[in-house]
Amino acid sequence: MLIKDSSIEKTVYTVDLNFQGIPGAIACYVIPHKHGVILIETGPGSTIPELSKSLDELGFSLKDITHVLLTHIHLDHAGAAGFLANQGAHIYVHKVGAPHLINPEKLLSSATRIYGDMMDQLWGEFLPVPEEHLSILEDGEVLEIEDLQFAILDTPGHATHHNAYIFNNICFSGDVGGVRLQNTQFIRLPMPPPEFVIEDWRKSLARLKKEFDQGKFQKIAPTHFGIFDDPGWHLHRLNLILDETENWIVNVMAKDPTVKELKEEFLDWIAISAQDAGMQREILDAYEAANPSWMSVSGIYRYWHKVRNINQND
Repeated sequence: MLIKDSSIEKTVYTVDLNFQGIPGAIACYVIPHKHGVILIETGPGSTIPELSKSLDELGFSLKDITHVLLTHIHLDHAGAAGFLANQGAHIYVHKVGAPHLINPEKLLSSATRIYGDMMDQLWGEFLPVPEEHLSILEDGEVLEIEDLQFAILDTPGHATHHNAYIFNNICFSGDVGGVRLQNTQFIRLPMPPPEFVIEDWRKSLARLKKEFDQGKFQKIAPTHFGIFDDPGWHLHRLNLILDETENWIVNVMAKDPTVKELKEEFLDWIAISAQDAGMQREILDAYEAANPSWMSVSGIYRYWHKVRNINQND
């Protein structure tokens, strides 16, 4: 599925990668230019056929992808980067993520511990990116491709290797902008291990809010999922959710739960939040595909024991 946004100057297409047959869970963004197309995100290797199909609808092929801007290197955002680099695309990434694209052994080992036998089915093949096809983006830099300009914002919190991009009037917020599916005002925080840090996330949101207040963008586009025209509301609500989540974590972790106990409490809390928001079953399934609750449990547990407690004891 393609969604066209051409409200200001340059056209941006939202491509639904139909991850695991679930619509509206993972997007990548396609920006045509006179020599091909630019992608923001690649999606996982398992969705390359869906990406190819969508490009074909636009009159392009995978080989027409000239540049790829990754918000970060998690498999649902960057899994197809190596494949596309081998087709001729040049890949741009945060400096912390770059070594893991060149040599993904550690990244894949970590992911395999999490996903086990489901790795191939979920994510497909993750190929290394040849070093000559890779460039590092620095905070505050403006990347120029043809007549297009992308402002780079280093935005940790979900991951240390996370960039957001501002292009024309749109902020492509990756996962630091949370998970918000189409036709909803329900936002969830993706909090996977090992780099979920609330304090960093809050600073990143403050930076995005400052850019918004200065008129740098009028729309926000999280990878999960699509372009929204209410970034002021979105960022405000996301800050409230960070506060609510932190309060919940402090209260629950004060009881020193096991991972199993934490999971039970977290799933109950998420279910109540979804019920209060009137979420339908199919929408909840899409949220789970985009942001598995069990993964956030692992991220919360590690954050509390490896970051929060250490900082409080310093």
